[in-house]
Formats: sequence, C-alpha cells, structure tokens
Amino acid sequence: MTQTGMTQTGTTQTTTGAGTRRLTGYAHGGGCACKIPPGELEDVVAGLTAAPASPNGELVVGLDTGDDAAVVRVPGAPGGLAAVATADFFTPVVDDPYDWGRIAAANALSDVYAVGGRPLVAVNLLAWPRDVLPFEIAREVLRGGLDVASLAGCHVGGGHSVDDPEPKYGMAVTGVADPDRLLRNDTGRPGVPLTLTKPLGTGVLNNRHKATGEVFEHAVASMTALNADASAAALDAGAVCATDVTGFGLLGHLYKLARASGVTAVVDAAAVPYLEGARESVRAGYVSGGTRRNLAWVAPHTDFGGADEEERLLLADAQTSGGLLVAGEIPGAPVIGELVAAADHPLVVR
Repeated sequence: MTQTGMTQTGTTQTTTGAGTRRLTGYAHGGGCACKIPPGELEDVVAGLTAAPASPNGELVVGLDTGDDAAVVRVPGAPGGLAAVATADFFTPVVDDPYDWGRIAAANALSDVYAVGGRPLVAVNLLAWPRDVLPFEIAREVLRGGLDVASLAGCHVGGGHSVDDPEPKYGMAVTGVADPDRLLRNDTGRPGVPLTLTKPLGTGVLNNRHKATGEVFEHAVASMTALNADASAAALDAGAVCATDVTGFGLLGHLYKLARASGVTAVVDAAAVPYLEGARESVRAGYVSGGTRRNLAWVAPHTDFGGADEEERLLLADAQTSGGLLVAGEIPGAPVIGELVAAADHPLVVR
C-alpha cells in the first residue's frame, strides 16, 4: 500500500548487528504507548505527597494534579525564576535509531514547554542490551537526542546508563520559568476555547510501522518538532492552562485537565486534526494496547454522544511527542473545543 505521505517499505528490516530484527522488535511496546496505564499509575502514587516545606524553595507544581513537570520557586533567584524538572524515556518507537533519539528528546523537552518553561540542561537516560545490540546503534540514538537538544538551546551534560534486556532512551531535563506566568493543568476556566498545536495519529502510525515496516516520515517530522514556539505563543496570548498530549491520548490528558480545573471539556470531534493515514490505520486495526487502555480509563467519565468506536479510538490514541493542548487561542492552531461549567461528565464529545 502506498499513499501520499507514506513510504512503503514492505518487509525491509533495519540491520542492527544482531541479525535482521528491527529496532522496534526489541520492545514490548513503543514510545509513550508503553506507559503504565493512567488508572494504575494513579493508584501507585496515591498518598505520596510532597515533602514538607523546604528552605531550598517552594514547590509550586508537584504531584497533586499530575501536571507535566515539577516547578520550584527558588529563593533569591534572579528575576524570581523557578526551576522546572522532568524526566521521560521510552522503548523504540521507530526503527531508525537516530530518529528514535530525536523523538525521545523532543518528547522529554516538551514537558518543560508544557508548563511555560525554557529548558537549560538535560542528562541522558539510556538502557541498553549490551550483549545484543552494538553500541554504535546506541551512539546514533544519543546523537539524535543531542541534535534536538541543541536545536532547543539546551545543554546535554552526560547522563546515566544501565544494562537492560530492552532498549530505552530519554532525558531528564531542567529548565526555568517565571513562577507567575506558568501553564498549569489546574487553572482552566469556563468559557475558554481549547487549542491543539499538533495533529493526532502518531500512536496508530507508530504501531503500524512496528507491525509492517512502513515508514511515515510526516509522523517522524511531527514527533521531532519542538513545542517551543507553541509554548511561547500560549504565554503571549495570556494562557494560564495547558498540557501536552502524549501517552494518555487527547482524551486522557484532557480528562486530567478538566478534573484538576473543576470544569467540563467539550471536544468538537470534527475539528480535531489528524496526520494523514491515521484514520485508515485505525480501520485496518493498528491500534495499540495503550490506546485501548486510555479509552477504557476515560469512558466512564465521558459523554461520547454519537461518536463511533473509530472516533473514540482516535481521540484516545496514545501519542508520542504530541502537541500542546492549550486553554486559549493560538494563532495558526485549530480550536477543537471549549471549557464549560462542570456538568455530569468531565468530558463531552460532540
């Protein structure tokens, strides 16, 4: 099958030095679709509250609402800056190691942008099956991460590695933000539009890539694009509420935002943009387990109206390095819904 925006590679496989098994074949999942399911994760962290107040700074954003990064107001910092900290890593989402590194780095940096911050320095997180995959493959992964961090103006200062049966890569990132101009997931208010800065569909296209070897360059381009401009535009527009869309899908992250803000989020399904080939791939059955778990998690909290199973799966598609979901309008980005006063369901699809 060949479509515009897709390259058919059939059974062509990436040479890894361990036969002809493709890089994605070493992972049980792929990208952010391999996250622990959101409902299970919330059970794990329940009751793990922040430490008591510290003289080293005030925890402005922590674990309470499951926001994208931790933010600490640092006493005496020039300009009243706050420190932003996050970490993100995952199994191979594509077979090309350089692209995997770029995607993983963009995804980790996104958490800083999602709270309105700027990344300063990152350290690599690498798990590698050293007796199975040659280290020249790992080098390509790290090179990809370095190149994207450099585009972001973010230093990479080393990192940590472990010998692991399954390859994993990502970054721990530290940034800065104005603590009085943050983007949070608990500050949404009724009457505000919802804007999405990247199309959905990376999850289903990545799953198709893993299953068939087809390469979707437009999906790679989306996943490696930084959310820096979107974050700056949101702040310039006066937005105070946002999150990024990754492994829990649009509906999962929007549910967390609506629940934390005490509002209902209404999604106009027809206005949601998708990458070319995403809808066809859902119809062909290339839906990850992570996407189905996302849908099962949000279903009890969602009024789906007339949305069919295909639409529901697309809206719950487990994204890797997705865009920002902003409560507010951003020039050039589509409005996909709005926040309204709390109703019977935190989520409504119309």
